[in-house]
Amino acid sequence: DAFMEFSNGTLEVTGPNATAHIFATYPAPYLSLTNGFADQVMSTAVLLLVIFAIFDTRNNSVPKGLEPIAVGLLIIVLTCSLGMNSGCAMNPARDLGPRLFTAIAGWGMEVFTAGNNWWWIPIVAPMLGAVLGAMTYIVFIEIHHADTEPGEENDVYDKYELSNM
Repeated sequence: DAFMEFSNGTLEVTGPNATAHIFATYPAPYLSLTNGFADQVMSTAVLLLVIFAIFDTRNNSVPKGLEPIAVGLLIIVLTCSLGMNSGCAMNPARDLGPRLFTAIAGWGMEVFTAGNNWWWIPIVAPMLGAVLGAMTYIVFIEIHHADTEPGEENDVYDKYELSNM
């Protein structure tokens, strides 16, 4: 009822009474497809690169048990810094499911044509950004870790086992 009241009985994807952007990401009017694609690739690459750093046991990582807080703060920082252009999807599931929902729930197929056919950017760009971020971490950090000495512990199980305190 709130959507219908706000939009005068019409569910709109674009314009002053648009409500579809509540569910899925849509580009700002000034954003080109190229810059939007770069924005999504970069935000997801930074997300994955820092998540790899947070959970790398051979790194000077976040204290045990505080990883979710670090990841949450990372997402807040990325959303505040890169979300203005298009909502900062950073995950294909964050956009595709809600976009399909809005298409079925009354906004129509315009959810796929709005923003110069924007719909594919928050699906393809985060996948490319994830690979780029992961490969950047592996190539420039992970493969340069010193080999572990015999007897030195490097067991992932020890890091995540809470009863082992």
